[in-house]
Amino acid sequence: MNPVEIEAAISELAEQPFDAANFPYEFLAAFGNKETTIKRLQSGNTNASDIENAVLQRSHIHIQVCAKNTVTASLEKLKNSKATTKAKAKFILATDGINLEAEDINSGETIACAYSKLSDHFGFFLPLAGISTVKQIRESAFDIKATGRLNKLYIELLKNNPEWGTEERSHDLNHFMARLIFCFFSEDTQIFNGDDLFTATISQMSASDSSDTHEVISEIFRAMNTKLDHREKESIRSWANGFPYVNGGLFSGSVDVPKFSKIARSYLLHVGNLDWKQINPDIFGSMIQAVADDEERGSLGMHYTSVPNILKVLNPLFLDDLRAQLDEAGDNPRRLLNLRKRISTIRVFDPACGSGNFLVIAYKHMREIEAEINKRRGEADSPTSIHITNFRGIEINDFPAEIARLALIIAEYQCDVLYRGQKLALMTFLPLDSENWITNGNALEIDWLSVCPATGTKVDIIGDDLFAVDQDQSNIDFKNEGGETYICGNPPYLGSTWQSKEQKVDLERIFNGKTKNWKSLDYVAGWFMKAAEYGQKTKTSCAFVSTNSICQGQQVPILWPLIFETGYEINFAHTSFKWANLASYNAGVSVIVVGLAIKANQKMIYETNNANITKVRKVNHINSYLLNAKSIFIDAAKRPISFDAHITDGSGALDGGFLILNKDAKDRLMSSSFGKYALFIKPYLGSSEFIRGNQRWCLWIEDSQVELAISNDEIGQRIKNVLEFRINAGTRAKTAVARPHKFAWINKKHGRQIIIPTVFSERRKYLTAGYLSEDYVISNAASIVQNAPVHIFAIISSTLHMSWVKAIAGKLKTDLRYTSATCYNNFPIPELTVKNKTDLTRCAEDILLAREAHFPATIADLYDPEKMPENLRRAHDRNDEVLERIYIGRQFKNDTERLEKLFDLYTKMTSKQAKSKTKKKDA
Repeated sequence: MNPVEIEAAISELAEQPFDAANFPYEFLAAFGNKETTIKRLQSGNTNASDIENAVLQRSHIHIQVCAKNTVTASLEKLKNSKATTKAKAKFILATDGINLEAEDINSGETIACAYSKLSDHFGFFLPLAGISTVKQIRESAFDIKATGRLNKLYIELLKNNPEWGTEERSHDLNHFMARLIFCFFSEDTQIFNGDDLFTATISQMSASDSSDTHEVISEIFRAMNTKLDHREKESIRSWANGFPYVNGGLFSGSVDVPKFSKIARSYLLHVGNLDWKQINPDIFGSMIQAVADDEERGSLGMHYTSVPNILKVLNPLFLDDLRAQLDEAGDNPRRLLNLRKRISTIRVFDPACGSGNFLVIAYKHMREIEAEINKRRGEADSPTSIHITNFRGIEINDFPAEIARLALIIAEYQCDVLYRGQKLALMTFLPLDSENWITNGNALEIDWLSVCPATGTKVDIIGDDLFAVDQDQSNIDFKNEGGETYICGNPPYLGSTWQSKEQKVDLERIFNGKTKNWKSLDYVAGWFMKAAEYGQKTKTSCAFVSTNSICQGQQVPILWPLIFETGYEINFAHTSFKWANLASYNAGVSVIVVGLAIKANQKMIYETNNANITKVRKVNHINSYLLNAKSIFIDAAKRPISFDAHITDGSGALDGGFLILNKDAKDRLMSSSFGKYALFIKPYLGSSEFIRGNQRWCLWIEDSQVELAISNDEIGQRIKNVLEFRINAGTRAKTAVARPHKFAWINKKHGRQIIIPTVFSERRKYLTAGYLSEDYVISNAASIVQNAPVHIFAIISSTLHMSWVKAIAGKLKTDLRYTSATCYNNFPIPELTVKNKTDLTRCAEDILLAREAHFPATIADLYDPEKMPENLRRAHDRNDEVLERIYIGRQFKNDTERLEKLFDLYTKMTSKQAKSKTKKKDA
């Protein structure tokens, strides 16, 4: 269940007469527990409670329905219950049907409320539904409640007005919903004179059978688009005259309203009766955008980006600097005035703005700083000099674009109330300004200068329709000539595999002519490139949220040289952190934040650990791998710069599968003629077989053995099948037609060999290589280090090497892809002494012996991060310690320190090699 569905179920439960016997089960059902789970609890089979009239669901919650006025005592009893501890309950809850109290066992956080207000606190219990939460959303039950009610209304209106769901009319329905939200907010915040004016008028003036509801609403909308002195001329009905003139284009144009059923009218009145003073525009906007999207409606309430995450972008981009200047100004009136003037000219531009949450958060925090300035200057009642038209956005879907404009309007009013008071806020709120500043369109197609023109451009205001998009936004005066521009946002990521044809065209439009390899780039790369090009026309800094992949592997040498050529450099970066939102399925998404500026004086790297504690480092450089190291791009290398053994792909059969044997075929041939043909059978491994322990074999026949091999009918037939396959296959297979008894290409030598899987999970801490005898045939689905001394296995199996791979390897979906030419050949190693190699050899042997001790456990079993055997873990820890001491005389503190050392060493080694080549040429 999504949060909106849970809130609706909890609201329904709280509105019904209290049923003491069934409350625990109805409560659990509201959070998505299946009927079979509930029945087992009711029967007592899974109820682990040791308290009378209580229900304990293991690993979840202990609930007691108690006697009147004993709620607090009952909660304490639940807390002290041995069963609560034994069953690892996350929550305890006690209620007498009048009052309710609950506690989060882990955090100690508590709630206490009237039972009837339970729905206001449903967010507290969302972990029971497997939904990770953030504090802001738990404290904003209203936004989820309003989203759910509006969603029901939206769906009901579509049922009765199917034509409004067509492409031609969907914008009209979305615009209608934006108008409703404005009316609901206005009637609860005194923008409209009279309490519940909008809802009450519809209730009183429309028929209960809903036959004329649309006509009443249409007349209200018409009134709000008509100036007071024109209303008699326009024949506005007397009962609609109480509504103010709104202007701003919100109610201009068509006042057509969809027809209402009785159910839709009921939903409308229910929504109107909510307390819209509680709306939080940065949260509500993110949630409501899913209402108009058929594909996303199932995840309703999940569309929420936490404020702390947004501030990871906005704070280092410009807010921290404003706060620092505020601190420096102290109470100096002149310096405070200069800062206020600076803030008034700042432009914030989000070219993937969605419902505007980045813009709203930026606006609210800038207003907070401005309010402190006014307070220190003794001008607390001063009107704001921060114009919402300085907060620009581009959004491809029209409904979020509508909501973004509306969210900023609401945020402006709420800030005016907070910092100037209700009376002054009302005096300046209506009529709305006529400018439109959010563009509905494709950000990778639109010229950003037409939305956010170059600093210093002075233009006239034109147009009178706030909600009718003028694609040339340069027509709107920013009132900030000479001001600063900051670009920010969270654009869509979309790796190359998942991009649509239209999205591929977008990237081609931006990168064609700049690089031949643009097809490998993530979609988000388009925003970075356009921001850098925009900055060549007008001074600006920018920062975007992105997945890690644009700063890893093959994308780095494709994208970042192009960006750096524009004059931009990375001035701050937030390394990988979990992107917290309301969705349990998104809880594990890792992202980065990358900030760009021209010739930044100060560079900062932010790092968040597993305890969610962020540390910041001032550094001299931030390269495209987000490390404190010089800007280098690690391309494929033909030979190892350090390793003293070469790496190749495995052998490729290109045989139609006829040289490969399953267990039955292997056993049959092994037993044939008393094992006469066993010499042709070898174990055959690729990445998957090695990691998962799946067994396969292959026929391995030397030229001198062909006659003996084909004397076996089955082997002879398999060789004929290979011949036929290769004759009819592609060019590469045809080159091996003359040797159908052999693999098409062979990379196999005598001696020990290291197998390195080419694709493996990024969850693994180590590379999970294998050290094998020459008997094994390694397929081209893996890499091989041939004739490999065992100390190389130790290096490859280290945390140090894995850190390198994670930084520079490409990805296949979410898995890491080990590329020999990049990961192995470029790995830098200090010169090793005989003792170093001896110590590492011992470490490698210890790892292999630890693995062997758990036979027949597979590599996948042994290297599961949560189940790794202790002796194997210790062997790896010892290996890491020995290797890292070779590099810096001690163990590294973390991956950042590892990588910075590796990049520094790589730079020195490659620079030395380049000089050596130059000298040879000169000679």
